[in-house]
Amino acid sequence: MAPQEAAAIAGARRFTPVRAVRVTASLAALLAAVAAGSLLVGSSDVGLADLPAILTGTASAQATAIIADVRLPRVLLALAVGAALAAAGASLQSVLRNPLADPYILGLSGGAGLGAILMTSLAGEESVRGAALRPLASFAGSLAAVLGLLALARLRGRRSPETMLLMGAVINATFMALILFVITVADVGRYQGVMYWLVGNLSPATRPVLVIIYICVASGVAALTLLGGHLNLLSGGEETAEQLGSPVGRIRLLAILFACLATAAAVSVSGLIGFVGLMVPHLARTWFGPDNRLVIPASAIVGAALLIAADTAARTALAPTQIPVGVITALAGGPFFLWLFSRRTARDDA
Repeated sequence: MAPQEAAAIAGARRFTPVRAVRVTASLAALLAAVAAGSLLVGSSDVGLADLPAILTGTASAQATAIIADVRLPRVLLALAVGAALAAAGASLQSVLRNPLADPYILGLSGGAGLGAILMTSLAGEESVRGAALRPLASFAGSLAAVLGLLALARLRGRRSPETMLLMGAVINATFMALILFVITVADVGRYQGVMYWLVGNLSPATRPVLVIIYICVASGVAALTLLGGHLNLLSGGEETAEQLGSPVGRIRLLAILFACLATAAAVSVSGLIGFVGLMVPHLARTWFGPDNRLVIPASAIVGAALLIAADTAARTALAPTQIPVGVITALAGGPFFLWLFSRRTARDDA
């Protein structure tokens, strides 16, 4: 049995419901602490000293508005986006058997971005209809990207990580060119903030938009978690998974669909935030082992906490100027990707 197959099966044996509950509860407490800290940090004077007044309802109208109408929606949005990208990355790494897989690197985010831009140009940036249909259009774009990637890999006759990374980069560049073309043809002036959005940006979302995003993200993460046992087998090899009774084709399709759904929901409101789906699953596997039944929900929670912390740094580091959160994740994720890639290359050459 290959080492990867043995690791996948061994990881499945170490999984227990009690351990899963304990780990999830601990991470949820960490996430709550990070979110609470983010609510009390900003460019205004509202902070920890105002906490008693906020909790008792005696805070000023300005302080209440800053917390409830500005910071809280942004924290909730960062939570959903971080959870979606991290869970999608964890599942894609297993289903594609590619440790370097990430929605951004493989072009899923670019496809979702194109779908969102097309829907915005058709339905209007501020319309309720556009806000409701944008995740659906993003889903179609991300699904087109991953299906194109798999088709190209099949034509090549192999799915090596290096080949898929190269094809993902080409697909991403193509979608970015199409996005710029749509913006230019539609109305450049109408999309003045789109470049800021394309590098990844979180801004307070309305309640209906948050509800739609949370439904999509929660559905995607929950479904991917339920598929975790099958993904354990699939990460050990398709032949092994089939011998153990796993419907490989169906599991792969479902995992890709729900990864696309989570990615699309995130990109439709945040733009192209990179490397969260690459870094967080590796951290989760290092801390909790290889079992996807634990790695996927753990990645979702850690990804949410990480993006909340990154967004807090983005809006406070150079306050009152706000840095796009995608810049923060890229500065951290770029070196991480290079380190991971060089380590894998050194291991393959050994």
